[in-house]
Amino acid sequence: MEDTLSVATLIESTTSKIQQLQKAFAELESHRALTLNLKWKQLEEHFHGLEKSLKRRFTDVEDQEKEYETKTTEVWEMLEKREAAVVAKEHASLERLQEKRDSAVSAIANAIQKHRKVSAMEPAAATSEDQGGAPFVEEKPPDAMVAESNSDDVKKSSENENVELMSYPQLLKLCEDMDSEGLHKFISDNRKNLAAVREEIPIALKAATDPASLVLDSLNGFYCMEGSNLDAKKDANLLGLRRTCIMLMECLSTLLSSASNIITENIKERARDIAVEWKPKLDDLDVDANNGNSLEAHAFLQLLPLLV
Repeated sequence: MEDTLSVATLIESTTSKIQQLQKAFAELESHRALTLNLKWKQLEEHFHGLEKSLKRRFTDVEDQEKEYETKTTEVWEMLEKREAAVVAKEHASLERLQEKRDSAVSAIANAIQKHRKVSAMEPAAATSEDQGGAPFVEEKPPDAMVAESNSDDVKKSSENENVELMSYPQLLKLCEDMDSEGLHKFISDNRKNLAAVREEIPIALKAATDPASLVLDSLNGFYCMEGSNLDAKKDANLLGLRRTCIMLMECLSTLLSSASNIITENIKERARDIAVEWKPKLDDLDVDANNGNSLEAHAFLQLLPLLV
């Protein structure tokens, strides 16, 4: 009897234990479902965040690509405009140089024509003198002669003062000696003070017996006899010599503004011969002012005042 009760008690106890275990398991299952549910929501939020971030970055990349394409288009348009501007400048330079060449050729042709007319008139004048014609001498009143004398004295006094104030008396000596090579060397040696030297050259040229002839003598070697034009452009010594020649011709032009009577027929003839010699060489040159071709054109134009 007691054994039966103990077994029943054990069974009841076992049943109770089973119920407790079931209840605990149910609680465990409920806790487990809740935990998984929380983890999934976290994962879902994380994935949504990644999706939004990727979309935002993709949009930024698209915007940057559009901006890059816009800038690229603007750069190409700017390059095309610059290229067009460069081409336009080249054409304008070609046209200006061609105009200068045409004007130079026209001036030479006019000078040659005038020279022929003068040459044709000289025999007629000589014939008139042979036939007994006396040269006409204009008589001036004493007051006019005194005024001219005073004017000459003032000019001589001014010239003497300029000579005394010269910083480079060597220039005066070189011009007096008609030493064109020495003049070139002196200018080359004083490149650092070229502005001061340039101011004194017109004064020094007055001391030469024939200033125009001295300047024309200085043009020797302006065109190198050997080598191509490309080699000449790279020759620093030749470019320096050409710049010196141009400066001397410009200084002679300055002198001519106050003493035009120094240009004789012999000087005109020499200048004409030089122009005729230079003209074909000038036609063969390419337009490239940066490499020095403008020096040749500039020098050619400086010859024109000596032809008229």
